[in-house]
Amino acid sequence: MQKILGHMRKAIQQYRMISDGDCIAVGVSGGKDSVALLVGLARLRSFIGIDYQVTALTIDPAFGGQATDFSPVTELCRSLGAEHVIVPTQIGEIVFDVRREPNPCSLCSRMRRGALTNAAAELGCNKIALGHNYDDTVETFLMNLFTEGRIGCYSPVTMLEDRDIAVIRPLVLTEEREIRRAVKRNGLPVVKSACPADGHTNRERTKSLLAQLERDDHGLKDRLFGAMVRGDVDGWGIK
Repeated sequence: MQKILGHMRKAIQQYRMISDGDCIAVGVSGGKDSVALLVGLARLRSFIGIDYQVTALTIDPAFGGQATDFSPVTELCRSLGAEHVIVPTQIGEIVFDVRREPNPCSLCSRMRRGALTNAAAELGCNKIALGHNYDDTVETFLMNLFTEGRIGCYSPVTMLEDRDIAVIRPLVLTEEREIRRAVKRNGLPVVKSACPADGHTNRERTKSLLAQLERDDHGLKDRLFGAMVRGDVDGWGIK
């Protein structure tokens, strides 16, 4: 976990993600990335030299019409001294049963992000932390290039002007394999998603493609990320 804390500290300082007095809502889905993000932000408070507060915020889509059991995450929050707020929704029913979306990920993501933003605002938070990692970033860059024909990605810090809330991504310099190892070694709880589309998405296909390209040409992933930084694509240039 120490290596992840180092990467997070670098990302936070490099992209000026957190300031004194920030109240951060950590989007915790229960997956490995969001759990590692929560633990990392909670532990960094003791030595990063920035005074901020952390609240774990979980949006429950209720896939299959059933509420998800997030009690392991709640117990983890208790051990970290962080509040855990769970927001029940009917997103799963709307996406899969009412709308019957052929490509459900886009609508589901927008609805979950909207619910997360609304809940963060109600809690008085001025920052929302999401668990996108290094691999997610390069994959998103490729997805935009291949499926939309444009050069772009999400930004390390995005300001939601209409809500006066900033979205930050402290794990963007941390590789997925490092997160997976840290979660396993530290015995952190992971709540598996009940999403019917899990494992059959465009991101999963892009992930497999990038992994194959990396095996064939080692270092490709780093060069792609380096191109984003050098080109300052969507704020990835180092200020």
